[in-house]
Amino acid sequence: MGQLKQDDLIPAQERLRDRVAHALRAALVAGELRPGSVYSAPVLAADFGISATPVREAMLDLAREGLVEPVRNKGFRITEVSERDLDQYTELRALIEVPTIGRVTRSATAGQLEELRPLAEEIVARARDHDLIGYLDADRRFHLGLLALAGNDRLVETVGDLRKRSRLYGLRGLDEQGRLISSAEEHIELLDLMLSGDAAAAEACMARHLGHVRSLWAAARDEPVEPRSRLTLGAGRP
Repeated sequence: MGQLKQDDLIPAQERLRDRVAHALRAALVAGELRPGSVYSAPVLAADFGISATPVREAMLDLAREGLVEPVRNKGFRITEVSERDLDQYTELRALIEVPTIGRVTRSATAGQLEELRPLAEEIVARARDHDLIGYLDADRRFHLGLLALAGNDRLVETVGDLRKRSRLYGLRGLDEQGRLISSAEEHIELLDLMLSGDAAAAEACMARHLGHVRSLWAAARDEPVEPRSRLTLGAGRP
C-alpha cells in the first residue's frame, strides 16, 4: 500500500512541476519576469505558495529550453537576447525557412497542407482570445509542421532551436493593442498560397512574416518595465 501511495505521488509532483513551468513561461511572455534579471526558486515559490523544489525543477526545464540560465548560489537569470542576436536569428531563419517553404509548396500534397489548417486557425483564435502561451505554442507547431514536410529532421531541429533562442518576451502590451492578430492571420494567408501552388508568392509571404515577427520583437523590447506582480499557478493547462 505504501508503494502505491508513493507511485501516486510521483505523477502529482510531475504535474505540479509542469504547472509551474507553464506559469513561468506565461510570466516571461507577459513581461513579469524580465530578461537579465535573476530570480531565486524560494522567492518564486513563495509567490506560488508552494515549496521551492518544483519551482527549481521547472526552472531547470526552462534552462534546457534556453529561456533561463543557472546562477550559482543565486537562482536563475532570464536569458537576455541582444538586438544583434535577434537580427542574426531572423537572418538564419529566413535563409532556411523561405526557400524550404518554396520547396514544400512544390512537393507537398493538398492533403498534407490542409492537415495544418486547424493549427493556422488556432493561432488566430489564440491571438483573439489573448492566450499568448497558446498562441506561441500553436505558432511553433504550425511552422515546424510545415518544415517537416521537407523531410529533413535536422532542419526542423535547427529552426526549433532558433525559435527557442529568440523567444518573444513582454507580448502583453502588443496583445492589448491588437497587434498580434495581423501576424496570426498571415499563417492562413501563407497556407492558402501554398495550396494554390504559387511557390514564389509563398516564399514572399514567409519572408514578410519573419520581418513582421522581428518588428514585434523590437516593439516588445521597447515596452516599459513594470513592477512584477505576484505569480499564481492559475487554472491553465500545463
